Amino acid sequence: MKLKDKTWAPALITFLILGLVVALVILGAEGDPLALARLGTRFSLNDPEGTAGYDGQFVYYIARDLQPDNVSAHLDVPAYRYQRILMPLLSRLLSFGNLQILPWMLAAVGIIAQSFGTWGLASLLKRWGTNPWYALVYGLWTGFILAVRLDLPEPLAYGLIVAALLANLKEKHGLAWVLYGLAMFAKEVTIIFVAAQGLIYLWRRQWRSAFGLGLITLLPYGLFQFWLWRTFGALGLGSGGDMATPFEWIPLMGLFRIGAYSPKLLLASLVVFGPFLLLPVFWGLWVVGKKVWRGEIELIDLGFALNALVIVFLPFSTFREPGGLLRFSCGLVLALILFVSRYRYNKILRYMPLVLVLNVFLLK
Repeated sequence: MKLKDKTWAPALITFLILGLVVALVILGAEGDPLALARLGTRFSLNDPEGTAGYDGQFVYYIARDLQPDNVSAHLDVPAYRYQRILMPLLSRLLSFGNLQILPWMLAAVGIIAQSFGTWGLASLLKRWGTNPWYALVYGLWTGFILAVRLDLPEPLAYGLIVAALLANLKEKHGLAWVLYGLAMFAKEVTIIFVAAQGLIYLWRRQWRSAFGLGLITLLPYGLFQFWLWRTFGALGLGSGGDMATPFEWIPLMGLFRIGAYSPKLLLASLVVFGPFLLLPVFWGLWVVGKKVWRGEIELIDLGFALNALVIVFLPFSTFREPGGLLRFSCGLVLALILFVSRYRYNKILRYMPLVLVLNVFLLK
């Protein structure tokens, strides 16, 4: 590693900070790495009156026992959880099936994936003439830190998206398609970037590339969804796990439904997430919309617009949980950094580090 290469510096800082966060959690739990996964007795012991735990527990349960018949009893929505198979499978392979090592590998995969994703983004920014230090906004985004702290797959999923974009830039399209496919096996929401890539191929009438994306990226994932349906009786794609509400049809209705329960909480959500989430969403839709109207559409543009559009129709169950909203916004943050860097929106870029103020949520 060349220390003078600035693309490695943001990745190294990300690695050190995430390592510190994980270490503090484990030390606070008397050396137990499973504290990261937040196991709940409702699913670990199948106790209906037990503690709920958090989503990272399902990654651990799948990695511990990949057999669908065995693990389904420990999953709230089996098909939905099992579709995110890549992180459990990778952690299982790296631990050589040793269940004592497995919790450590789950943490290591998150830290390493986020660090390499930061390096990859810094490399993209450098190629576009943007200061690679802005990749730290991605590396230290609250949603990603939460994901690492909770043994969740966002760092791996979006790290693979960054790798796919790098491969595209180097004209290695076949490799990009493979990486896109792996990203979807890590977390299904990365299909937004895959959709952007497919629409660009269709827009440009690049039929051979569209066919390649469909064959290498989408077909295996479609077959996997069919297998999930045959195995668990349902497709994996959905709006969330247990107690999830569906995607909304009316823009931002998922957010405004909070007001029916607590007007004060709705106001607080608007104050906190308005400047850091909703403003970029509306700005992105407006700016990219104008480019589409002029027929000037690129992959980075469409990736930003689609990630922004999905935020508008998110379910109430996502908006009501700040942690879930911050993690879902990982794709938007990545797309925003790519867009403002690619087109030199320097004023916006200079203000982007302010979004890291949302790391105050980590104190909870």
